[in-house]
Amino acid sequence: MATSKIIAVMGATGSQGGGLCSAILDDNSGEFACRAITRDPNKEKAKALAAHGAEVVAADMDDLESLKRAFAGAYGVFCVTNFWEHFSGEKEKAQAKNMADAARAASLQHVIWSTLEDTRELMSPADKRMPMLQGNYRVPHFDAKAEADAYFEGLPVTYLITSFYWDNLYAFGLGPKKEDDGSYSWTFPMGTARLAGIAAEDIGKVALGIFEGGARYIGKRIAIAGEHLTMSEMAEKLSKALGISTIKYNAVEPDAYRSFGFPGADEMGNMFQVYRDFEKEVVGIRSVPSTRELNPQLLNFDAWLAKYGNRIAI
Repeated sequence: MATSKIIAVMGATGSQGGGLCSAILDDNSGEFACRAITRDPNKEKAKALAAHGAEVVAADMDDLESLKRAFAGAYGVFCVTNFWEHFSGEKEKAQAKNMADAARAASLQHVIWSTLEDTRELMSPADKRMPMLQGNYRVPHFDAKAEADAYFEGLPVTYLITSFYWDNLYAFGLGPKKEDDGSYSWTFPMGTARLAGIAAEDIGKVALGIFEGGARYIGKRIAIAGEHLTMSEMAEKLSKALGISTIKYNAVEPDAYRSFGFPGADEMGNMFQVYRDFEKEVVGIRSVPSTRELNPQLLNFDAWLAKYGNRIAI
């Protein structure tokens, strides 16, 4: 059998990168081999990947030379940043530039950059519906990634535009909350708009489908989702899956959500307001059928709840 083509995976112990590592390692075709890149090869998730057959390599997004060494000899690389680790749009851009520069030095055949759209293009600079954050961003973790797209120009790149992870319901504590009277509710500034959502593991499976497709996806922007649902529809499905009689949806205004005071409340308030105010644009580019073509195992929300609903604390 021919030697498997190495895919270097950034964020290998995180949601997106971890999903791609699992997809590669579970793929019986052997077309690709997984090089899992992490700052700490001794963490438990990294050890688990090594036990599953991954080559685990130490590198840091803030260290260009370490990335060059980690990408050397690879066929392709999956590039992703984690805004929620540091809450800085500028740091995201710097890390993306390092990855792009390292990819260029390694002469890779295929790069996937996990990105998002620039929400500032949806509003004029004078629009006062939401505050500017970190100087010149509407939604920093969207807008900074979109700016970083330019660093990847000239590379054999596919721009993968992701959606809200349903996994945030347990990972970020965004699931329903129990009230003093025993009832349940959840609160978002989404009105009746639909949210484009996806299982985090499916992002990795889609990425594998893109690598398998090769040249046909180079230079393309691919926006993905598992299902588009309103918060009321999600509450109804959550209620059924979690065995809760009713989950009340509190549709607050974005200003109220931004004032809640938890880390990133202003960022998330702006993000959900973009989802609400620009539902047509956000949902419109994220095709569920096209996502399923790249990942035939794509989960809808009910299937995700059946698999992961027990992780949501109630």
